[in-house]
Amino acid sequence: QVQLVESGGGLVQPGGSLRLSCQASVSIFSIYSMGWYRQAPGKQRELVARITGGGNTVYSDSVKGRFTISRDNAKDTVYLQMNSLKPEDTAVYYCNALYIGYLYWGPGTQVTVSS
Repeated sequence: QVQLVESGGGLVQPGGSLRLSCQASVSIFSIYSMGWYRQAPGKQRELVARITGGGNTVYSDSVKGRFTISRDNAKDTVYLQMNSLKPEDTAVYYCNALYIGYLYWGPGTQVTVSS
């Protein structure tokens, strides 16, 4: 079983930056892929970015060029660097991990982009 804890959310002005962190309770060497998803009020949860153990990344078109996903294997942590934030990025951001055939989710962290 994997426990995931997100941190780094908060309130930021449009154009600002935030860095989200997701720490896993197991070595992320053993996790096939980890990703960030988000869910805005009244909308479905959507993929933001994903990274595999080999370092391959996938981004949604809406964040490409603004967000960067990375992983620090020594800290068992995946990051989401978010730059040039827009009001439409406002959502609860969730981390997930695909581990031995199961998908695990963190509790989420709120990101609000507003002036």
